[in-house]
Amino acid sequence: MASAAQAPLAIEGLARARFVRVSPQKARLVIDLIRGQQAEHALQTLRFTKKRIARDIEKILRSAIANAERKAEDAGDTLDVDSLYVSQCFVNEGPRWKRLRPAPMGRAFRYQKRTSHIIVEVAEHRRAAQSRVESAAAEVESQKGVRGAIRKARKQIAQRQKQAQGPKKRK
Repeated sequence: MASAAQAPLAIEGLARARFVRVSPQKARLVIDLIRGQQAEHALQTLRFTKKRIARDIEKILRSAIANAERKAEDAGDTLDVDSLYVSQCFVNEGPRWKRLRPAPMGRAFRYQKRTSHIIVEVAEHRRAAQSRVESAAAEVESQKGVRGAIRKARKQIAQRQKQAQGPKKRK
């Protein structure tokens, strides 16, 4: 049995960057700084972090915010970007590139270049989602009377135009 008072659906945005050429350990140092923060505070943190990967993570976060805006636009809702926060962010290890470095006496040393898969998800806060749904419902309720009045006025105008033309004569 479904209840009518279900929690409103929060709008989410997800962005992924795969095969980023940085070690996952270094990327996790920066990702841990923004986890759970508001989106705007996370962008400020990334802008002033002195790590090379911070610029890439900032780009991914901006993409996730844009995806959330687009999702809201497609659903016909309005989204306050200030109510977004970083709900999930993590770094997975990508494939390693195996390379050889020449060594003395004809030998070679093997080393690995590591890659990362970075995932950032932003979501709307529950309270913001609830207030957005309530304001949309209030707007629909307030427009009910206006829409009906407009419809009635259009019908009356159409009837007056028909009466003004009078009956058509047939030959």
